[in-house]
Amino acid sequence: MADGPPQQQPAIRVSTMPADANAYGDIFGGWLMGQMDLAAGLVAARHARGRAVTVAVEGMKFHAPVAVGDEVSVFADIVRVGRTSMTIDVQSWRRARHSEESCLVTQAQFVFVAVDEHKRPRPIEAAGTIS
Repeated sequence: MADGPPQQQPAIRVSTMPADANAYGDIFGGWLMGQMDLAAGLVAARHARGRAVTVAVEGMKFHAPVAVGDEVSVFADIVRVGRTSMTIDVQSWRRARHSEESCLVTQAQFVFVAVDEHKRPRPIEAAGTIS
């Protein structure tokens, strides 16, 4: 596992709430995956300069639990760009509310496809990598 969170700014940062947790106070994996999809979607739409949709999630790994009240930072980096698709590495890190120590909790690769107004795949314009 990584020594610390990535040095860039997170795509999103959020505080976990009781409604996002199970009866034991751990955050639902589906909620966390949704946050990762939101972060990757922001990066994909910006790079594609338009709408992009999730087509796959690969290698989802859960390393540690997240508790109610933790701060979750989600980092997303484009690692591959094809004609219509982008692969984005996504990591989620937790920090307890009253601590400075961070812990990697999840990671996966999200694949997005740029789509046009008819929701059909469209080429991604040549642009510098934005993450």
